[in-house]
Amino acid sequence: MFEPRNILPKTSPFLTRERGRRARWVMPALTVAILAILGAGAWLLWGRENAEGTLLTQKIAVGTVEDTVTAMGTLQPLQYVDVGTQVSGQIKVIHVDYGATVQKGELLAEVDPTLYESRLNGDQAQLLNLRAQLAQRQAQRALTELQFKRQQELLKENATSQDAFDSSDSALKVARAQITQLEAQIQQTESTLIGDRANLGYTKIYAPMAGSVVNLAVKQGQTLNANQTAPIVLRIADLKTMTVWAQVSEADVAKLKMGMDAYFTTLGSQEKRRYGKLRQIIPTPEIINNIVLYDCLFDVANPDGDLLTQMSAQVYFIAAQAKDVTVVPMAALRPLRGENGRISRYSARIVTDDGDVETREVELGVTTRLTAEVKSGLKVGEEVVLNGPIGDTHGPQAPPQPNVPLRAGSRR
Repeated sequence: MFEPRNILPKTSPFLTRERGRRARWVMPALTVAILAILGAGAWLLWGRENAEGTLLTQKIAVGTVEDTVTAMGTLQPLQYVDVGTQVSGQIKVIHVDYGATVQKGELLAEVDPTLYESRLNGDQAQLLNLRAQLAQRQAQRALTELQFKRQQELLKENATSQDAFDSSDSALKVARAQITQLEAQIQQTESTLIGDRANLGYTKIYAPMAGSVVNLAVKQGQTLNANQTAPIVLRIADLKTMTVWAQVSEADVAKLKMGMDAYFTTLGSQEKRRYGKLRQIIPTPEIINNIVLYDCLFDVANPDGDLLTQMSAQVYFIAAQAKDVTVVPMAALRPLRGENGRISRYSARIVTDDGDVETREVELGVTTRLTAEVKSGLKVGEEVVLNGPIGDTHGPQAPPQPNVPLRAGSRR
């Protein structure tokens, strides 16, 4: 007997949905299984070894420890001068260019002298005119003096009137006053002449010091107005000695002392250190984004001339330094606190020759964030432990410091 069956076509929507649900369930389950297998393998390979106590160690070596205050700075010439002009006018010619080496008294630039030459010529002509008038007045005074003397003699003999005598006396006084007036005018004109002659000299600009031209503020043909301020034409600097202007934060400036050693490196020569001594701390700070910065200055020689104006410098002020001493990473040290809770000493764990680990108390000297000078407790060549379980240190473990060069060694 034929029985009807619920036969669905292969392309039935029901079958499609059923297969999609199975696929969505199977794939995550398969992924979880694979991850579980990989995790178990990793635990077998590495977890068991870590559980047995793998330690990270480093050999103690000889080195240098520097406790420094770091800052960013710029280079400026120790001696420089901005050369300006005291007169207004058009720049007629500029005799130097950027980087030119000049000597003291060398001609640098010239301002158009036409106006000042005309003023000087006018003063000289005025002076000649006044001197001619003075000669005329002096001749007139000589005549009035003779006339006055004659009137005096005639008055004694009653051969002239009192009115004629008084007129002669008055004429003499007027002649003398006119001469005094002309002499004053001549002095005034001579003073003006001196000023105009000086202004004419200022149209030629000379170097006030020897050095190099590091900046040109004007161009040939440019007109300058010196009525209010003296326009800057160029800057001359002596590049043989440079000054480092380092900006130190208010948190670190108290660590600086006058005369302390300092050095810096530049972007183009990071391997070369250039040394100097701190000579000045500018007491007026500069505030940038609510950060208080103080300018700290020290000088360095520049015999090769490779240091230039406005170069950036990474500056280090040496607060303490120990050279050729036993050095240990700070990551290997653990603080020991006293009864008052303060850190009074340190300890370190050493791997002995037979593979055991022992704890020693260490006396430190100069310390930094990464390394420390060992005065006693450790020897060069011993292996110090950088990680692993900690013994009784009577205090928390010092946090490991970044960027410490490590050498991995397996000790069981």
